[in-house]
Amino acid sequence: MKPSLQLKFSQQLTMTPQLQQAIKLLQLSTLDLQQEIQEALDSNPLLEIEDGSDSDIVEKNNLDHDDSAETSSVSSDSLEAGDALEKNDLPDELPIDSTWDEYYSASSAPAPMSSTNDDEQVFQGETTENIQDHLLWQMRLTPFSETDRAIATAIIDSIDESGYLTVTVDDILQSVNDEDMEEPIEEDEVECVLKRIQLFDPIGSGSRTPQECLLVQLRQFAPDTPWLEEAKMLLQEYSDLLGSKDYRTLMRKTRLKEDQLREAMRLLQTLNPRPGSALITKEPEYVIPDVSVAKKNGRWIVELNPDSLPKLSVNQQYAAMSRRARNSSDSQFIRSHMQEAKWFIKSLESRNETLLKVANCIVQQQLGFFEHGPEMMKPMVLNDVAEMVDMHESTISRVTTQKYMHTPRGIFELKYFFSSHVATESGGECSSTAIRALIKKLVAAEKPSKPLSDSKIAQLLADQGIKVARRTIAKYRESLSIPPSNQRKSLI
Repeated sequence: MKPSLQLKFSQQLTMTPQLQQAIKLLQLSTLDLQQEIQEALDSNPLLEIEDGSDSDIVEKNNLDHDDSAETSSVSSDSLEAGDALEKNDLPDELPIDSTWDEYYSASSAPAPMSSTNDDEQVFQGETTENIQDHLLWQMRLTPFSETDRAIATAIIDSIDESGYLTVTVDDILQSVNDEDMEEPIEEDEVECVLKRIQLFDPIGSGSRTPQECLLVQLRQFAPDTPWLEEAKMLLQEYSDLLGSKDYRTLMRKTRLKEDQLREAMRLLQTLNPRPGSALITKEPEYVIPDVSVAKKNGRWIVELNPDSLPKLSVNQQYAAMSRRARNSSDSQFIRSHMQEAKWFIKSLESRNETLLKVANCIVQQQLGFFEHGPEMMKPMVLNDVAEMVDMHESTISRVTTQKYMHTPRGIFELKYFFSSHVATESGGECSSTAIRALIKKLVAAEKPSKPLSDSKIAQLLADQGIKVARRTIAKYRESLSIPPSNQRKSLI
């Protein structure tokens, strides 16, 4: 093959590191962005947190004489360093290095981004008691033989977080019986120990079914408790009808009147079908709003949350070094970090500007929600906002994901304000979020003894000019975690 040279024209998209960083910061949540800022502060000595609030200035003016003396000594060292820089001479050891730890922790420490009291601190590795620990503690305080203690330990180890036994009695027997034992453990011994554990706190722990759990709790009531026998009868003989809420059949078979059945049901509702739930502890999820919306002088004003992120700036002393020294390796290090710091700050500013612009657009489009509630939400998709703010749809998707808005009606993710549209009889459009709010409102106002079916809800919405299929109502209802009408029926 003969070698030859060819000219070829082509186009390709190249993402600069600055653009990649801007996109990365744009899609981060506030908590993730705080961590990203912390890493940038740790890796780049030219980045620092601005400290120019009025309260800080007042505190500095009220410092005692000793603190002022220390500050003046540091300032004098800085002046000496400045004199050296005038001669374009970078010293091997900068005076600021000797006081960096003190200065960093005093004025530009990025750690206290959120104000929390010492009592509210969550310590890493902190352990909480679960239901097994609670039951084992009671077992140690209860007189058991060695055999019964082994059975009790095996039972407690097989109880889940809701308080139910997850294995059979045969499984317990296989785990505690040993071939070398002279007399193997019998099934009735396991049942006896299990009944003792079921009386531990919380009562009903170790039950195998909800029916058994509730019966154990009922047996602890005083014998003269009103409607106790009726409640036991309902659990022992008619638990299936209770689960299906077939109250008419219940009244016919038990020969109880409606008010009598209601009283027995009221007693059953005082029981706990998940005894272990009281010991379940979940880590709280914290949400830091990125923007806040408030009505001032008749207008809705959108503002960035000033407490969510610190304001960064470039360390001016290092900036002076980069301007004066140009030839040493130290100056190359400072200039490269100077450029990185400027890019990072610019990316943060761009993120805030984009976020504020999109939030303002959302508020303008959803004024009905802010004035009257979710029933007045308008249909809106990402492309609608993208066209209004002259940005790409993918940018709107990034800036609305894991970003939160604080409003007088609560804190909402920006994605909440976007929804599909449903046609109305008048030819207009209604937001699916508004339809969900209407369904929730109708269900909240229904009679417990006669809940609304999906068909009835669809009919009520049609009367308001919103034509929605029954299957769509069922889908929206399930998304709201609202059970069907037969499960919502109640006598109480």
